[in-house]
Amino acid sequence: MNFNSLEYLLFLPVTLILYFILPKKIKNPVLLLASFFFYMNWEPIYALLMLFSIAATYFCGLLVSKQVWGKKKLWLVLCLLINLGILFVFKYFNFFSDTLGAVVGKELITLDLLLPVGISFYTFQALGYTIDVYRGDIEAEKNFIDYALFVSFFPQLVAGPIERTGNIVPQLKKHHKFRFVNLRDGFLLILWGLMKKVLIADNLAVVVNTVYNDLPAHTGVQMIFATVCFAFQIYCDFSAYSDIARGSARIMNIELMRNFDCPYKAQTIKEFWRRWHISLSTWFKDYLYFPLGGSRCSKARVCFNVLVVFLVSGLWHGAAMTYVVWGALHGIYQIMGIVIDPVRQRLYKVINKNNPILVILRTCITFLLVNIAWVLFRANSLSDAVYIFKSIITIDKVFPLAFGTLGLSRNMLIVVGIAVVILCIVDLINSKWPVAEFINKTVFLRYLIYVIILLAIFIFGYYGAGFDPQDFVYFQF
Repeated sequence: MNFNSLEYLLFLPVTLILYFILPKKIKNPVLLLASFFFYMNWEPIYALLMLFSIAATYFCGLLVSKQVWGKKKLWLVLCLLINLGILFVFKYFNFFSDTLGAVVGKELITLDLLLPVGISFYTFQALGYTIDVYRGDIEAEKNFIDYALFVSFFPQLVAGPIERTGNIVPQLKKHHKFRFVNLRDGFLLILWGLMKKVLIADNLAVVVNTVYNDLPAHTGVQMIFATVCFAFQIYCDFSAYSDIARGSARIMNIELMRNFDCPYKAQTIKEFWRRWHISLSTWFKDYLYFPLGGSRCSKARVCFNVLVVFLVSGLWHGAAMTYVVWGALHGIYQIMGIVIDPVRQRLYKVINKNNPILVILRTCITFLLVNIAWVLFRANSLSDAVYIFKSIITIDKVFPLAFGTLGLSRNMLIVVGIAVVILCIVDLINSKWPVAEFINKTVFLRYLIYVIILLAIFIFGYYGAGFDPQDFVYFQF
C-alpha cells in the first residue's frame, strides 16, 4: 500500500478512528492488525516472514536478558544468524551466486524469490533491539504485542526511519487521546511529503529514467542534468516517505525521529551523512562503527573502519556492484577527509571557517562529490556508469541540452524547477526556524497553504499511466 495511493487515503482515517475510539487495552492489538494488513497489501505471504523475524528477536531478547544457560552471547549470535540469514537468502543469495559464478566461470544456482518490501528496514530495527538488550541499554520487552507493533508499526515499516526501542515502545504503551493539534501538525507533514513525492520526485523520475535507460540517445550535458535531477528526486522521494510516516504517527501523538536535515547544505561528506538518512547512519555508527573501534584507534584503523561501514552500507542499499562501489566511493571520500583534515585545520587559521565564500565553495564541492556518487547509485550497471563518466568528459558528446528529449515539456520542467527552489528555501529556513509552527499560528495562512499544496499536487503531480501511484525508491531496499 503506497502512501500516495487512494487505498492509504482510506486506510489511514479508518485506522485512526479505530485507534482513538477503542479502549486502551485493545488499541495496540488493533494497531498491530492494521500494520500487518498494511504490509500484506504487497505480498501477503511475506507477512509470515516478518512475523518470524519478530518472534525470533522477541524470544532471543528474553533469552539474552535472562542469560538462559549462562549463554548470553549465544542467543545474540543466534538472533543475528537467523535474521541476517533471512536477509541473505532473500536479498543477497543471487548476487553472491552470480558474482562467484563469474569468478569461477561457471553458472551457479540462483533462487526465484521476490524481494520482500521493507525487509532491510524491519530487520535492522529488530536487530538493533536485540543488541541493545545484550548491551544492557534497555530491558527486554515482555509484552509480545507491544514489541511486534514496535517492529511492524505501519508508518515507518517499509522505508523507515529505523527506530530505536527506547523511543517508540514507551510511546506505544501510553494511552493517546485525539488532539486537534496533532491532527493539524501531522496533516501538514503528510501534505508536504505528498507534494515532494508526487510533484517533484515523480516528475524528476521521468527525466532520470528517460536518460539513464537510454544512454546512447543522450548527450553528456543531458546526463549531468539527469544526475542533478536524480539528486533531488531521491531526496524528495525518500524524505517524502519519512514526512508522511512522521505525519501519520504524529496524528496518534507518536513522534518518529527526523530522518533528514537539509543534506545538500552539508559542507563535507561527513556532514552529509549526519544529515542524510540519519536513522541508518546512526544505526551503522552504533552497531558497526563503534564495535570495530570507532575513532579511538590509529588513523589507519579509523580509515579501515570507515571503509568497512560504507561498503556494508552500499550492500545494504542493494544487491548489485553499483551500490557496493557507491558505498566504497563514499568511504574513500571520508578517508580523504580524514587524511587532509590537518591541512584543512591549518587553513582555517588563515581563513575564517565561516567565511561566506568558503562556505559556498565547500558546499558546492560536497554537492559535486555526492552527485558523482549518485551516478553509480542510479546507473543500471557499472558499464553504464563508466559510459556516463566518459560522455561527460568527452567534449564532442557533451552538447546540446535539448530539453524536449528528456520526457517532460519545457513548461513542466520550469514548474518542477520552481518547486525545487521553494523546497530548498523552506529547508534552509526550517533548519533555523520551524516553518510549520509559523504556518499553524494563523488559521487563514494554514488553510491557504493546504489549498495551495493540494492544488499543486492535483494539477502538476505525476501519477503514471492511468494515474497509477509511483512506488517509493527505497521500497527496493
